[in-house]
Amino acid sequence: MNTLTLLPFIVLIGAMFLMTRSAKRKQSQAAQMRNEMQPGTGVRTIGGMYATVKEVSEDTVLLDAAPGVHLIFAKNSIGAVLSDDEYNRIVHGIDPDLKDDDAVVPDDASSLTGTDESAADDASVDQPIDLGKKDVDAQDDAADEPAAGEAAEPKKTDGESDAK
Repeated sequence: MNTLTLLPFIVLIGAMFLMTRSAKRKQSQAAQMRNEMQPGTGVRTIGGMYATVKEVSEDTVLLDAAPGVHLIFAKNSIGAVLSDDEYNRIVHGIDPDLKDDDAVVPDDASSLTGTDESAADDASVDQPIDLGKKDVDAQDDAADEPAAGEAAEPKKTDGESDAK
């Protein structure tokens, strides 16, 4: 046989070898991560649930998902062991990088108006805001009502014609 005909098979076998080698390396790293779990560390399951490790046994892990909620998971179902900073940032919303002296963005636009809140609240309670809709509605109602002494004519529908 010619070496050129064997070359595609050799490349294919080499690619398969490299793929299985990298998969085995990832599996061994995941197993090592699961074996190094300690009680008190934060984890993420493969289903996306965040919890704290309560106890670690040979094949299972007891997780504390919320105060008083304990769940038993297989060790293989732990997707990642998180650092304390990352777990607190995700679960509790605590970001250690934020400083207290940074500017705080308000939740509403009241601080952007430049008016005193108590004066603005008093004004809104005393006087309703006029959007101009009352005048338009009153004019429409006056146009629809017949003048005194005229008989009210029924409104025409699509099927009726204007000619009498």
